[in-house]
Amino acid sequence: MMIEEKKLTKEERQEIRFIKKETMTCAKYLRRMKELDGMPEELQPFLDTLRTVYVDMKNPLVQYHQKTVGTYCVMAPQELVYAAGAIPVKLCSGNYTAFSIGDDLYPRDACPLVKAVAGFQKMGLMPVYRDCSLMAVPVTCDCKKKIVEMLEQTHSVVSLSVPAGREDEDIDRYVEELYRFIDTLEVVTGNHVTWDSLAAGMNMTGQAKYELSRFLKLKKRMPYLMWGTHILAVMNAAAYMRADSWSFHMNRLNSELEKRIEKGEKVTSRNRPRILLTGSPVIFPNMKIPLLIEEMGGILAADETCMGERGMSDPSVVVDESFDGILRALANQVIRPCSCPTFVNNRERVYRIRQMIKDYQIQGVIYHVLRGCLVYDYEYQLLEEELGKMGIPVIRMESDYNEEDVEQLRIRTEAFIELIRLKQAA
Repeated sequence: MMIEEKKLTKEERQEIRFIKKETMTCAKYLRRMKELDGMPEELQPFLDTLRTVYVDMKNPLVQYHQKTVGTYCVMAPQELVYAAGAIPVKLCSGNYTAFSIGDDLYPRDACPLVKAVAGFQKMGLMPVYRDCSLMAVPVTCDCKKKIVEMLEQTHSVVSLSVPAGREDEDIDRYVEELYRFIDTLEVVTGNHVTWDSLAAGMNMTGQAKYELSRFLKLKKRMPYLMWGTHILAVMNAAAYMRADSWSFHMNRLNSELEKRIEKGEKVTSRNRPRILLTGSPVIFPNMKIPLLIEEMGGILAADETCMGERGMSDPSVVVDESFDGILRALANQVIRPCSCPTFVNNRERVYRIRQMIKDYQIQGVIYHVLRGCLVYDYEYQLLEEELGKMGIPVIRMESDYNEEDVEQLRIRTEAFIELIRLKQAA
């Protein structure tokens, strides 16, 4: 065996180390999620999808024999990809190993998400990345601009200029971006986007949004119905599942949860502090903070992140049923209700969080900031002031795509949960 290893090139040895570290880390986090008590049986297909992508390193979408389009933000409407006869794949990553490789390629203070994407592109080993026929990148920050430059070295890329405002003229400009996106999709896929195909794409994603809305209603009825870490796994799995498949399994999960409510079954009988997670996206396998919240005695009752409930919660409202009218509805859907801090005026974010605190009986807020993610970091002070008026404790937690800060995060999470308990007892 020693002789065989000496014959490997430096690049081959690096690939072996990459695969071993990546698969071990992802398998560990999947195992920790399964160890949480009361896991629904119908959660398994979502965990299996994450395992297929990150542990088995296979592309679960090859079974459909369709081209795939990688997207790097929820502001690239999936409906257009489906209308072109392709499948959208969300490629934002929370991978530690890929981040460590990207850390050598990008500046120290660059966003960890961008570094992880760079690491995957550098190694070229992940099928879900490698198999994409097109990459779609809505430019929401400076780091996203550099993603475009990097991806163009290996893939066809279309960038979408996201407006900074939400006025009618901003919507007009984004509709033009969507027309340009369609032109590129048609060239890459060889299919024409028609009114009928666009309507079919809208129906497919609409069913997924319906199942999510059904799930959110169930969770509001019973805060301890399901662990928040498991919910984030479901939402992350949606990145690698076709919308109709995700809807099918979500329907089965909802049915199981409805039976739980009828029987009064909960994942815990303890009165745990109910936490809302907001800020920078939590992307598998970077599940440190959700797991710490629930391992330290709290429950992640709701999340307001673009890889969580926010990424699929807003339905399209079509007033004008012409082709242009549907595109305008899509532009409105991804721009107007979006609480991403890329927008100049983001009071919608404060309103949404205040409403979620009421709906989910939230007792504390954890504001997650990826190191280098300035757009989210800017908004912490405003939210802290607003939550202070409501008497809701909030803590800012900065993290990176590594495991070196886990113990520090554990201490701070445990202390925050204890603070909420003391506040309840007072």
